[in-house]
Amino acid sequence: MTPIFMGMVCMAALLSLSAPAWAHSDASDLQSLKADLVKMQNRINQLEQAQQQQAHQQHVHQQQAQQQQTPSAATNPVTPVSGVQFNDNMFNPSVSAIFNGHFGAFSNKNPAIAGFGTGEEGGRINDGLSLDESELSIASNVDDKFTAQLTAALSGDGIELEEAYVKSLGLPSGLGFKAGRFFQPIGYINDHHTHSDDFADRALPNRIFLNNGYRDDGAMASWILPTETYAEIGGSLLRGADFPVGRIDQSKPGAWVAYGRVGGDIGTNHNWLASLSTLQSRPDERKSNDDNLIFRGDSDLYAASLRYAWSPNGNNAQKEVTMQAEYFLRDEHGTYESVDNATGAIAYNGYQTGWYAQGLYKFHQQWRIGARYSELDPRNTPSELAGTVLDSSGHKPWNAAFMADWTNSEFSRIRLQYGYEEPAANTRDHQVMLQYIMGIGAHRAHAF
Repeated sequence: MTPIFMGMVCMAALLSLSAPAWAHSDASDLQSLKADLVKMQNRINQLEQAQQQQAHQQHVHQQQAQQQQTPSAATNPVTPVSGVQFNDNMFNPSVSAIFNGHFGAFSNKNPAIAGFGTGEEGGRINDGLSLDESELSIASNVDDKFTAQLTAALSGDGIELEEAYVKSLGLPSGLGFKAGRFFQPIGYINDHHTHSDDFADRALPNRIFLNNGYRDDGAMASWILPTETYAEIGGSLLRGADFPVGRIDQSKPGAWVAYGRVGGDIGTNHNWLASLSTLQSRPDERKSNDDNLIFRGDSDLYAASLRYAWSPNGNNAQKEVTMQAEYFLRDEHGTYESVDNATGAIAYNGYQTGWYAQGLYKFHQQWRIGARYSELDPRNTPSELAGTVLDSSGHKPWNAAFMADWTNSEFSRIRLQYGYEEPAANTRDHQVMLQYIMGIGAHRAHAF
């Protein structure tokens, strides 16, 4: 109860004690007094609401100031499985929503990438005005030993469970455990949510080899090594249901992931992070989104990544330069056959590669510019697959993208991007994308 309200209650008590003195006065005076009390209560409510709004604004400004003053991320270059990373209200859930949409204009109306079959989510973003997946997230500490997060992706096609996992807190000797559905640590950006990306779309290798973002049901264990330089190793045992795996029999694990990361600071201005990872799987029904072909056999994906960042005195609030690259190699042995089995089994034994490199320059607290180049090499394709989406005709698909974005606050960003792509032989695609990303609520921090 506020002091103003307490004073009002005391005034009412005094008035009630003196009631005999005015009991015979006109009834209109009583009504007038009641009206004055109602006005006073309304004014008190307005003052309390203003005070709450002011406290909320101060809290937001404090969060922004803390973000700007955060030291170099390389002192903890990734968010480890065993690290405490949730909000300071401890066991109260943080609820947030991310709104993501764009306008896209493309000169090529056939976005198929020659030489590759893509998953349902690995294709090019939509043409025209489009509301992309909006993200609703709930995260909190369960108790002193566990933390949990649930993220749902909402779109015009319905609601999809994107992530739902529990994770250990503070296990001894740098050990960590995670179980549920979550993005896998393959390469650098796969275990990041797309709204935290530096470009409006992901590079060609991430779209083709990882279906834009590979997540799966399973369990992961990790270990932060007791070394001066940050080093972490870990692995996941997975169900193998989603592309690029695709398992019919999901009663036993169908894939596994292993990774290693190392990083640190170079002086006070520089930090870096490197990783090696692999996804080993045995698909028995991997269907692509572009053709009626099914792959069965062994599929081994290897990835290497490197990220470097520079900022004055480790403070990236005003100025920062980042460079990032990933390289992928997919080695597969098995057969391709059509859905209706009209072609019979076609033996396939080969490997494919892809890579991208990008650089960004933050020259102002709110402004960044960047460029990215990505390329795919389909390598050897059996002659029996000529005329299918896996027939590259000797072409190596590639894309060059240039972007500029404006970040008004940690909650809003608007990005303009131009891309030039050659997805197939004698095919060119001019791409223009205008994207907005807005967030409300208490959203957990993203990994470095």
